[in-house]
Amino acid sequence: MFFFQNPDDRKLFLSKQLVAEEKSVCLPGSGVDLKRFITTEYPSSKPVTFLLIARLLRDKGIVEFVEAARQIRKDDAQTCFQLLGPLGATNRTALDDDEVAKWVEEGIVEYLGETDDVRPFLQAAHCVVLPSYREGTPRALLEGAAIGRPLIATDVPGCREVVDSGVNGLLCDVKNTSSLAAAMQQFLDMPLEKQLEMGVAGRIKVEKEFDEELVIGAYLAEIPELVQ
Repeated sequence: MFFFQNPDDRKLFLSKQLVAEEKSVCLPGSGVDLKRFITTEYPSSKPVTFLLIARLLRDKGIVEFVEAARQIRKDDAQTCFQLLGPLGATNRTALDDDEVAKWVEEGIVEYLGETDDVRPFLQAAHCVVLPSYREGTPRALLEGAAIGRPLIATDVPGCREVVDSGVNGLLCDVKNTSSLAAAMQQFLDMPLEKQLEMGVAGRIKVEKEFDEELVIGAYLAEIPELVQ
């Protein structure tokens, strides 16, 4: 049996006849631990903080995030943009230390380093952003939604499965700084009540669709077939 984390990937493999339809199934990513990532109070403090959690790769949309932050900060210097994740990945699209340090020195973004526990950073953020070029099912978005944070992500495989635009977050165009900045500005212009509604909707969505117990159950259900 072949397991896929989003329907786009499954459709691609089926179209190339790489897998048989009856031998493939789509799961909701690796799921999210809803007991560990619980709903927390939405931050009442200002400034509004946008948080991007990812390995610092160009393919994660880091450059677009920084450029969108630069656009917004021209008119609103108080809004905070944070990056959390490891530098120095052995990947052709990896960002180097000097580039990130330059952004920090400019005052465009805060670099938070890396951590074994993202929950405190998610709890302090108002919105979780992932302008990735493509995903399986992004854990950062699942965990952000699980604690009740609105999301902004690109309309690409993996991300679009997690974000229902206008309901629990907003979608923007891939590799498009202006589209991302517009989504961020739309969020900033929202009344607090709408932001809170999005956070609640995100929690409900992950409970229904992305609970890791659903994923574990699907794997366990296939084990008897595999050992026959």
